[in-house]
Amino acid sequence: MIQRLYDWTLGLAEHRHALWVLGLVAFLESSMFPIPPDIIMIPMIIARPNRAFVIAGVALVASVLGGILGYAIGALAYDTLGEPILRALGKADSMAEFATTFNDMGFWAVLAAGITPFPYKVITIMSGWTGMPLGTFIATSILARGLRFFLVALLLWKFGAPVRDFIEKRLPLMFTLALALLVGGFLAIKLI
Repeated sequence: MIQRLYDWTLGLAEHRHALWVLGLVAFLESSMFPIPPDIIMIPMIIARPNRAFVIAGVALVASVLGGILGYAIGALAYDTLGEPILRALGKADSMAEFATTFNDMGFWAVLAAGITPFPYKVITIMSGWTGMPLGTFIATSILARGLRFFLVALLLWKFGAPVRDFIEKRLPLMFTLALALLVGGFLAIKLI
């Protein structure tokens, strides 16, 4: 099953609508969707390394635009949309006490969440809810997501074939590690 999913994702990289799918996933992941765009982006770059930076650029633009939606959810619709999303992640009760601390370290929080596997949507919603300056949020999101996506693109562009061979030879292990990172991100949310 893992091999079929991997093959399907690599096949998607060749599809004429692959960039649109990546853009949609990156946009939704930044505000409400639990699957990171890397799961689609990495196989796309492995399959078409000559388009690595275009793929990273689409992920960056869509992710930042989705982050602005997450910010708007926090700023304008926290009670109706933001709180239920954060409650589902186990974070709604600690929002009031966290708001002051968050804004004090807002730049670093957005930067860290934009680069690491920590769910970026939590930070986008919290940035809007706590009233972080929108300009700071956007600039930091561009920096963080740009670092993350373009670093992955650069590494896969430069070392694509060996990386692909490594992944294909160890696909179950790679899937387990990716799943562990995803679960670890959600557990990190619950502990913070």
